[in-house]
Amino acid sequence: MKVLFLVFHGLSSSNGISKKIVAQVKAIKDLGMETHLARYEVKADGSRCWMLDEHVLVNFGSGTCAKVRKRIDYNAILHYLIQSQTKFVYIRSDHNANPFTIHLVRSMREFGCRVVMEIPTYPYDQEYIALKSKFNLFWDRCFRHKLAEKLSAIVSFTNERLIFGQKTIGISNGVDFDSIPLRNKILLDKDDSIHLLGVAEIHYWHGFDRVIAGMAQYYRANPSRKVYLHLVGKLSGKREEEDVLLPISKNQLEPYVVMHGPLWGDDLDKMFDQADFAIGSLGRHRSGIDSIRTLKNREYAARGVAFAYSETDSDFDEMDYVMKVLADESPLNIPELLRFIDGLQLSPEEIRNSIGHLSWREQMAKVFKVSEKL
Repeated sequence: MKVLFLVFHGLSSSNGISKKIVAQVKAIKDLGMETHLARYEVKADGSRCWMLDEHVLVNFGSGTCAKVRKRIDYNAILHYLIQSQTKFVYIRSDHNANPFTIHLVRSMREFGCRVVMEIPTYPYDQEYIALKSKFNLFWDRCFRHKLAEKLSAIVSFTNERLIFGQKTIGISNGVDFDSIPLRNKILLDKDDSIHLLGVAEIHYWHGFDRVIAGMAQYYRANPSRKVYLHLVGKLSGKREEEDVLLPISKNQLEPYVVMHGPLWGDDLDKMFDQADFAIGSLGRHRSGIDSIRTLKNREYAARGVAFAYSETDSDFDEMDYVMKVLADESPLNIPELLRFIDGLQLSPEEIRNSIGHLSWREQMAKVFKVSEKL
């Protein structure tokens, strides 16, 4: 079977979302299906193109007209589907429901395609804060139920049975084990200090401010044991700068909270090698989410590092190496965290082996197995 994986944005080798998409495409190919990736890209000369793998499917040129056409003209994609006789389309939602994407999906279905759309995070309205982004969300809210109606199903990482009135195919975020190395724990020194690690493009729903607040309380008691927090990734906006940077300064935590910025490759591997424990999301409740299967939790486990989070994640809630934190605004209890870390007995290999069933190949196989019955 021929499969088209469609995304409405470009890819970057340093971007976690892009790595996920590449891993999903690879997994579908590993299942024995001829798979091609269609994506939107802005070239170095400013021209706006739809790409099919590494080939230009259509070049709209540059300027305002090209910017508009890329949002409304999907004829090149439809022509490719008909010409190639592709019968399965996997779309990654960009929260861009509108009359043009509705027409695109309706035309695909009329051609005989099964069309599923992945919604990476649900619900997502609370993530839109800036006025410009709320304007884009307005149009999505106007048309998303109509778009969902035209789909074969929605792929979701939640436990929701229906989203926007459409039935869901529930899967977990997966892991490409070939691209994630197992951590090689190193000892920075011979003392009993603890190094915490958070890796993310930092948004308010990650709740790292709860960790910082907990460290402020901890250090007010003049403890002998040192705890360090290493944050890897950029702060996504002004709100995050205020939530993270201001309390660091206010509580004089500069020696203990290290902002590394984005890291990749060997530099990121070294951060995992020195870490004793990782921090997942501690603020998903801030965006109205209780149950979610985040990619970050799976990456931590694949690295072989224990971690904490506050949401409901059915793949990890009962794991011995996971510390569940209350989904509220309370500071992280550092003494409790230290007791949990001291009690850990699983090796990095054992943690990694516990999620063998969460490979992207197995997760994408679920999509095709369920969709056959639609």
